[in-house]
Amino acid sequence: MSTPVAPEALALQRLYHWETSAPERVVLTQPMGGDVVRDFTWREVLDQARRLAAHLQAQGLARGDRVALLSKNTAHWLICDFAIWLAGGVSVPLYPTLAAGTIRQILEHSGAKLLFVGKLDGWDAMRPGIPDGLPCISHPLAPADAQQRYPRWDDIVARTVPLAGQPLRDADELATIMYTSGTTGAPKGVMHSFGTFAWSVQSGLKRVPEVDVNARMLSYLPLAHVAERTLVEHGQLATGMHLYFAESLDTFTKDLQRARPTVFFSVPRLWVKFQQGVSARMPPAKLARLLKIPILKGIVRKKILTALGLQECRFAAGGAAPMPPELMRWYAQLGLDLVEVYGMTENCGVSHATLPGRQRPGTVGLPYEGVQSRIDPATGEIQVRSPGLMLGYYREPELTRAAFTADGWLKTGDKGEVDDQGYLRITGRVKDLFKTSKGKYVAPAPIEDKLVMHGAVEACCVTGANLGQPLALLMLNVDAARRAAEPAGRAELEASLAAHLQSVNALLDPHEQLDCVVVTTEPWTVDNDLITPTFKVKRNRIEALFATHYDRWVAHGRAVVWHSP
Repeated sequence: MSTPVAPEALALQRLYHWETSAPERVVLTQPMGGDVVRDFTWREVLDQARRLAAHLQAQGLARGDRVALLSKNTAHWLICDFAIWLAGGVSVPLYPTLAAGTIRQILEHSGAKLLFVGKLDGWDAMRPGIPDGLPCISHPLAPADAQQRYPRWDDIVARTVPLAGQPLRDADELATIMYTSGTTGAPKGVMHSFGTFAWSVQSGLKRVPEVDVNARMLSYLPLAHVAERTLVEHGQLATGMHLYFAESLDTFTKDLQRARPTVFFSVPRLWVKFQQGVSARMPPAKLARLLKIPILKGIVRKKILTALGLQECRFAAGGAAPMPPELMRWYAQLGLDLVEVYGMTENCGVSHATLPGRQRPGTVGLPYEGVQSRIDPATGEIQVRSPGLMLGYYREPELTRAAFTADGWLKTGDKGEVDDQGYLRITGRVKDLFKTSKGKYVAPAPIEDKLVMHGAVEACCVTGANLGQPLALLMLNVDAARRAAEPAGRAELEASLAAHLQSVNALLDPHEQLDCVVVTTEPWTVDNDLITPTFKVKRNRIEALFATHYDRWVAHGRAVVWHSP
């Protein structure tokens, strides 16, 4: 079935539009290391993309061939994607934090004919995942070893004549295969067409007029993720906005200050980190008092938002995981109304969102225009339908069939309910519900939203199937872990966590109340497979690693238990 979009809304047509109508407009700003920052105009973007596309075709790339891309976000990431499309290929982006085994699995499963290697922090550990004989090209910001091993971007651009004309790709043609981050198993290759992307970004922009030609965004969440791909890449193609890129975690504040984003999207984990950073410099009680003083309120708000680099932000959003309602209310006090968005790779990230300036904490808002939503009366599962749904999972017909209902609705795997004003509330995952030994079902996500609001908590997981009461595992943030390494700091932190547990339990039904919280001293990372590249906790891995300790932890009879590997 054809996706209902005008041809001029498709990705390549948008590139040609900007190439001809605004060739000298600066649209990408890339830190190159040190104090060097490079700007790219539309003319330069298309010139490099055309030269790389001509090179790919000269290497024998056929229409529909898969070309993989392993890199952190850079201007070259986007130019590379455009080149793959110009050449007739299908892009396969890989998260820049994947382990070697997962890299190999995706490259082999997708049948990639070539790999672009870009800016990476863990190249030495990743390199063994690249199959022998797979042709590679190194980006300008790729590790030195990669630039020595593989043909270099700048050399190819310098010697290659640009691809001529305006090659087109149909709306129904496969544009990309996006491998999901995989919280419950091996990544699946989600297939999206040029049409599904174009429709999705058009629908999303109707809700967000702040994303326009004058908008500025900082691109730092992985472009391999659907949210960044739709909002940033295709949002820029639709509007022509200016994109900035971050250099590193150490320079993130500086990068934000350079971009002064008018539009900012982040995952809850980073919004929490921002809040914790503010609280570390100004105690929450003091901030609350200052915000109640009319003459000081505006000054304090501006000072905090300027320190965060968000003083010019006109649209701020969070998604990819539930946004704790308390966090939403905290930012609202600063005059920053966070919009909560809901979507998944399989629907191009475009499903629901709250309305700007009309927060309803605890909900993910209303469907976007053109999106239909329903709740399965038997399971409580949220199901959606729109022209932005995936074509299917690459080379997985059985999994594709299982992802849809008989009448063509996508099964999200999330449980939800709709309030009297039509707002959707996520109540958990269909498969995340667990039953205690008392026969009571527990939904972990709402409890985790409350636990993560403690300033020391980086991530958490509520679990406890077949126990009398649930328990929670916590990972501390870096500062808290440092304090906990000293006896006095640990004692202070333990008392604070115990008080937090008591306050959280007071808000829960009796069968949901936690026996204890367990602080794990080992960080949860992509490398040890406890979180995904987008910071989602892998609940099944937590269970597999820690379940044998549950009875012993509960038997301690303490509110806070410490666990070291």
